[in-house]
Amino acid sequence: MGDHFQTIVDLDAGPDEAATYAERGLAWLISEGIVSAERTDCVLGAPLGHPPGPNWLRACSPEDEEWEPSDGMDVEVGRTVFNGGQGEPEAVTCPRCEVTTRLMTDTWEPDDEAWAPFGAALRDWDDTGEAEAVCPACAASVPLPEYRWADDYFAFAHLGFEFWNWPEFTEEFLTRFSDALGGHRVRRVWGKL
Repeated sequence: MGDHFQTIVDLDAGPDEAATYAERGLAWLISEGIVSAERTDCVLGAPLGHPPGPNWLRACSPEDEEWEPSDGMDVEVGRTVFNGGQGEPEAVTCPRCEVTTRLMTDTWEPDDEAWAPFGAALRDWDDTGEAEAVCPACAASVPLPEYRWADDYFAFAHLGFEFWNWPEFTEEFLTRFSDALGGHRVRRVWGKL
């Protein structure tokens, strides 16, 4: 079956302010009762995390009341390539020309030629926090974080709130969380391990 995760990525918190916004976001989640202040062994890949709080359903649809989260939330601070876990991104859209480039063949194998400029840029961003990729359609050199990935497979940022084995978050919750972060843009990256 595997474990599912959702990461709410703050796209606007820079490297020097990510820790401050991490505290702000965590304080809001605790004050809403969505997660608990205590830290326990409740997340994958981290020694401690915040278990679901008594009001965890404020983040999810009321129809999900029967699916209580089985694990907790961890806060990731620092330059990170947030990704969907299993599989590969299917496509990427250039923000300049709005052309979508398929990154998979018709038989659902990675298209190495289409992927090459993005793979190199991804490694650069992971190493330095800056990278551009040339759009195959319009030849514009575009900062990697500006591209839109199919199914929000990637997000490039310095702050993420990673929830393990929770029901899907509502748009209303994501909007409220964005407001709690001072109106920062957020993206939900989801996946399975």
